[in-house]
Amino acid sequence: MPLFINRDQIFAHQVHLLEHKLRSKEERILELETENALLHLRLAECLGKLRHERKEEIYVQRQKHLQQRKVQKSTHAALSKLLSDVQMLKQDLRDVFAIYVGFAKELEEQSKQLFECVGTARNAVQDFQSDDLQKLRVQVTALERSLQEEKERCREERVRRRLLHNTLVELRGNIRVHCRVRPILHFDHIPGSPTTNGSSSCEAVVQAINDDSVFVNCTKTSSPVMNKIFEFERVHGPEDSQETVFEEVKPLLTSLLDGYNVCIMAYGQTGSGKTHTMIGSRSEDPTAAVQDSQQGIIPKAANELFKLISEKPADSHTVEMSVVEVYNNEVLDLLARDEDGATVGVKREVITTSTGTSEVPCLTYELVRSSAEVMQLINSVLKLRSHSPTLVHMDSSRSHFIVTLTVTSKSPDALALARRLQNARQDVQRVSQKEWWSPRCRRAASSRSSSPASSPCHSPCHSPCPSPRPSITQPPIKTKLQLVDLAGSECVGMSGVTGAALWESSCINRSLSALSDVLGALAERRPHVPYRNSKLTHLLQDAIGGDAKLLIMLCVSPTQRFLTESLQSLGFGARARQVQREPPHRKNTALKMK
Repeated sequence: MPLFINRDQIFAHQVHLLEHKLRSKEERILELETENALLHLRLAECLGKLRHERKEEIYVQRQKHLQQRKVQKSTHAALSKLLSDVQMLKQDLRDVFAIYVGFAKELEEQSKQLFECVGTARNAVQDFQSDDLQKLRVQVTALERSLQEEKERCREERVRRRLLHNTLVELRGNIRVHCRVRPILHFDHIPGSPTTNGSSSCEAVVQAINDDSVFVNCTKTSSPVMNKIFEFERVHGPEDSQETVFEEVKPLLTSLLDGYNVCIMAYGQTGSGKTHTMIGSRSEDPTAAVQDSQQGIIPKAANELFKLISEKPADSHTVEMSVVEVYNNEVLDLLARDEDGATVGVKREVITTSTGTSEVPCLTYELVRSSAEVMQLINSVLKLRSHSPTLVHMDSSRSHFIVTLTVTSKSPDALALARRLQNARQDVQRVSQKEWWSPRCRRAASSRSSSPASSPCHSPCHSPCPSPRPSITQPPIKTKLQLVDLAGSECVGMSGVTGAALWESSCINRSLSALSDVLGALAERRPHVPYRNSKLTHLLQDAIGGDAKLLIMLCVSPTQRFLTESLQSLGFGARARQVQREPPHRKNTALKMK
């Protein structure tokens, strides 16, 4: 060993290394012990969780077992009760079966008795003498023949009644004038008004003295009393109801379906009851229905018209409706609609056709099937009618309101002929698929396969073998029912209008004056009748001077305040009664077969 190596240092170094390794081992042992302690803690936690879960599982199993035992007990009790019910039901079935057996035996016995009775009755019927049966057959035949004769006699009587009815209406006059005196209303009295010869302004001076006469007490200051009596076909007093007024109008609707044009117009001053007479009382609520007792001529006439049509053959009559107003001498179509479908008044013109009748081109017509539809349309356009307040009435109508119901009818003979022609065309259409015996039709059938458009047998409306006899057709008959509510006939001084309303009153008075001039020309039989002086008379030309049946309903006020206007209306009616026209001609002539 060399002398310079220090063994102590070497041993000290080795001891240091060993101590270092020992400390490392001890630290490792501490780490392992700590990890072991943590593992023991985790193991203890897991064992605790397992014990807790086991306890819960055991508890749940016990609860399930207890629940199952309860269910079994309840099921067992229900089954026991059901078993007892089944046993009771079996007992009831045994009782019912026993009753059924008893009924079956009793029914069998009664059936035997019934068969015996039937056999006895059959023998009795067989023993009935044959001559009695023959007598019964003869009586039935005679009764059927008598019934057929009665039906034919009834048809003849209906035709005769129709002819007598039209003759009666013609004898009464084609222009009839009725008068209606309204009751005294609140606006008839003027507060603080002076009296005249001891009579106040609200005293009745126009009175209906009987069914055809009106008495007027014409009192004037510093002059003797002058009385006048006007006679008309019918006079209604304040006590007469709407139904009583319509009863005098109803016969005209029968004439309408018999082929005559009919016009009913209400004439009078504002507030005299024209709108009440024609339309009826109007409720404050527009959705509320008007009572039948308060309905006017228009709704009652529509109801009666559709009632008469319902008694006719089905599909033999159709009704179209148009509503116009004449405002400021212009004709406005109140049923015309705008792009949104709302009703608006559109100006129309009145022309005279080549046949001499008046016509309104482009006028809107609505197909109606009941009186309810008629009133629904009228109520929808009444708001479009021109109104303005005057001194006489706060809601005065400033235009002439005209409702026209156009009835298109076909005679029963024409309908039957049309049905026969239609059936014949259908038969021809079915047979045309086969080969015809005629050489001409065979050629037509062969040409049909090559050019169907040029074949005479292609159209179902043509017979493959056309007959030289011409077809019999009759165009539909059109009659018009015109219902007119005229504007007020009072003078400008009475209405008290000013400004732009003066033009309205001027147009109203001019149109009513034109109506009076037309009636005067007809009464004097002048060669020229000035229908075209006003749009109103031009529009009603067919009703005034044609072959229509015209009824003028004069509406007058009874009080002294409106005496002048009442006298003017009564004078208008008296002039209208003087009109003499040619007898009217029916439009629906009978269809003649040649």
